[in-house]
Amino acid sequence: MIRHKDHFHGSDLEKIEKLYGIRKEEIVSFSANVNPLGISPKLEQDLSAHIHAIESYPDREYTQLKDSIATYAKTDPSKIIVGNGSTELISLFIQITAPKRALILGPTYSEYEREISLQGGRTSYFPLDEKNFFQLDIADLIAHLNDNVDLLVLCNPNNPTSTAITSADMRKILDACKIHDIYVMVDETYVEFAPEMNKITSIPLTDDYNNLIILRGTSKFYAAPGLRLGYAVTGNEDLLKEINQKKNPWMISSLAEEAGKIMFSDEEYIRTTRELISTERERLYQIFRESGKYTPFYPAANFMLLRIESHSENSHTLFERCIKEKMMIRDCSTFPFLSDRYIRLCFMKPEDNDRLVKVLLAKHS
Repeated sequence: MIRHKDHFHGSDLEKIEKLYGIRKEEIVSFSANVNPLGISPKLEQDLSAHIHAIESYPDREYTQLKDSIATYAKTDPSKIIVGNGSTELISLFIQITAPKRALILGPTYSEYEREISLQGGRTSYFPLDEKNFFQLDIADLIAHLNDNVDLLVLCNPNNPTSTAITSADMRKILDACKIHDIYVMVDETYVEFAPEMNKITSIPLTDDYNNLIILRGTSKFYAAPGLRLGYAVTGNEDLLKEINQKKNPWMISSLAEEAGKIMFSDEEYIRTTRELISTERERLYQIFRESGKYTPFYPAANFMLLRIESHSENSHTLFERCIKEKMMIRDCSTFPFLSDRYIRLCFMKPEDNDRLVKVLLAKHS
């Protein structure tokens, strides 16, 4: 198991507040990868009208919520499982499948490895090569698959590299995994931010593959981490049956159920979010590409990985400089296969992005 060093997570604003003496409300977090527009206006306006939902237990089957998700995700409601955030669903899936040996693309989110380890499994990493701009070499990955691997974990788009696998390439991976009886877990936390989401999402592939489960949440795109609403999609009827047998009877609250039905239908919010992220993604990529101080890796999600080219700077010094200006970036030295030469930032509102650019590009004596 790779040892992960301590770091500040995007949710650790209380720690930052205490250490730096900055009120957390004043900090712009470029580390949390959350939609800068905040929650859906439709949700903010309509949720209070459903407050009395907490007087009753939720529908055990979450039928209306699943219908809303199915319409939004373009899938069948019978393939959907809802949960208390995607993290709970990751945990539940790994508990049920109990993989003895998992292969994970790295660098990536550390929770996958942790959950596999808690269930007694062992993890190996398939490193993304910086020489290939952290894009996955599909043929090389397939060559490393064998009968000893039970589970392949893919974050798509990947965190922190912001690289993505197309659904056409995912088919090649799934075909290879079928040969070796390997489950594939795809975390699509950031797919809704992708410029061509329909070419990346694996949800349509659940019609053809029963060795696939896809996880999504509402923490990032819908800026609602406190809601703890996630969902999974799979075409494996046996897996669905086992999860439904072993999960808690009420995975999410009545209020979260109502919130989901509202937010997934806010088409104006969805469109506005995608337009903002698309514009700022291109703009900031060009700024940093032309800066000479950083090498940006082209992003598919709402965040970007930067390699620091200045030898007088590193991820720690840049974190310090930004936080003193009440902006929090992600020091990527804690990710497997990265170092203190890398930082990650998400795309916020243009005025906030401009302020961060000014600090990161400032001459430093």
